[in-house]
Formats: sequence, structure tokens, C-alpha cells
Amino acid sequence: MINSLSTANLIRYVVAYVFITSGAMKLVSSELANVFINLGLPYPHILLNVTAFLEIICGILILLNRSVKNAVIPLIGIMIAAIILTKLPVINSGILPFAFSARLDFVMLVFLYILYKKTPA
Repeated sequence: MINSLSTANLIRYVVAYVFITSGAMKLVSSELANVFINLGLPYPHILLNVTAFLEIICGILILLNRSVKNAVIPLIGIMIAAIILTKLPVINSGILPFAFSARLDFVMLVFLYILYKKTPA
């Protein structure tokens, strides 16, 4: 008998993949770290590390299907901050460039919302 993956599991795996790799890249890529550091946030090096570790830890929890509801919450905050800090400034170029630039961020927000709503308490 062939086991099929449920939609919720596929979403979990995709979200976990995105955040684990994103967090890891923040720690190993000086180019990505510099982009983050140059956002103008207070204590940028500390926030970079906190954000990277949150992405990795929450991504692993989601991957393992452990505390998914709790793991999704900080990731939603990270995605909202990412949109505000890196995508919203593009809106000055027009709504279409903004929509294009933020498309994957909004997809991740929707996936995070689905995981939050579909995960039992």
C-alpha cells in the first residue's frame, strides 16, 4: 500500500525547509548577514543571531510535528517584520513590483496561518 502525504504534512515540510535553510544561511552567508545588519535595526548582530536561531529551532519543531502551534507564532512575527522592512519600501515603485517582491513572503504567511489553524492545541 502506498502512503500518501497529507496536505498539512506537505505544508509542514515546506515551511520547515524554508525556515531551517533561511536561518542557516543567516549564520553562514556574510552577504545575507550584511543585508540583515543594514536594515537599521537596533543591536543588529544580536537580532541576526536570535532570528536565525528562532528560524532553525521553530523550523525543526515544525518538521518534527512538535509544538507546531507555538513554533508558528514567532515565525509569523518574523515574516511580518520581513515584509515591513524589506518589501514595503518597494511599494514606492508601484503595487505590481511590491506584489512581485513580496509574493513568497505572503505565501509563507498563508502557510503559517494554515498550520496555526489546523494544528490541535
